[in-house]
Amino acid sequence: MDARSGLRTARTQLGRGAREVALVVVLYVAYSASRTLASNDAVAAHERALDILQLEEALRLDWEHAINQVFVHTEWLGVGASFFYATTHYIVTVVVLVWLYLRRPTEYLVARRAIVAASICGLACYLLMPTAPPRLVGAPYVDVLAMHSDVGWWGADASAPRGLGHLTNELAAFPSLHAGWALWAAIALWRAGVPAVVRYGTAVYAVLMSVNIIGTGNHWVLDAVVGCALVAVTYWVVVLLGARHQGRVAAREAVPTVVPRP
Repeated sequence: MDARSGLRTARTQLGRGAREVALVVVLYVAYSASRTLASNDAVAAHERALDILQLEEALRLDWEHAINQVFVHTEWLGVGASFFYATTHYIVTVVVLVWLYLRRPTEYLVARRAIVAASICGLACYLLMPTAPPRLVGAPYVDVLAMHSDVGWWGADASAPRGLGHLTNELAAFPSLHAGWALWAAIALWRAGVPAVVRYGTAVYAVLMSVNIIGTGNHWVLDAVVGCALVAVTYWVVVLLGARHQGRVAAREAVPTVVPRP
């Protein structure tokens, strides 16, 4: 009997795990496919990029050129940043999701809802207002990944593998989900109560990602700011709605059952 019960439990957990993996895969495919449906109007995207730059100049946040030049003139930094940009965005996100699912199921549900909601909002921006990144605006900005494409698997089309550049939307600059997903990983692990070294490590990772996407010429400063703000607000809303739902459930369970007197 115990063996049968254990087998049923294992099958149930395996089924849940398979469903979660399928959900993540479907969401990622939809994310990639949706980006290809965005407008390819380079002129309008270029104008939006210049509008962002003008706003940054007014706010004195136009740091892209200075940071980009450091990455361009420091070869080891440019190569390392290219590999960092092309890999960690996906690997870290998947690792955090899997770890939360296995070790912190409750936090996994909150984190999954937050990243899905934030990604949908980001995709809406990509579809409604495509924006060119600095590397597509031209001088004085340089595409660092294209500079070092001979040492990696990516081509001249962002971080897409060679020959697959047509499958990615190069006008998906605003907001930056690279920066947003990095912050999401940090928030999720902080909430999960991991050791301090991991918490601070993910916080550093989020900062490095924002610097990286600017230094490689793939995003504007405001792209990173808005991407992080989007994830932070979305996470907060998901947590707030979850707390309200639990409060309503607890209130219903606290109502005493009226038993009619005989």
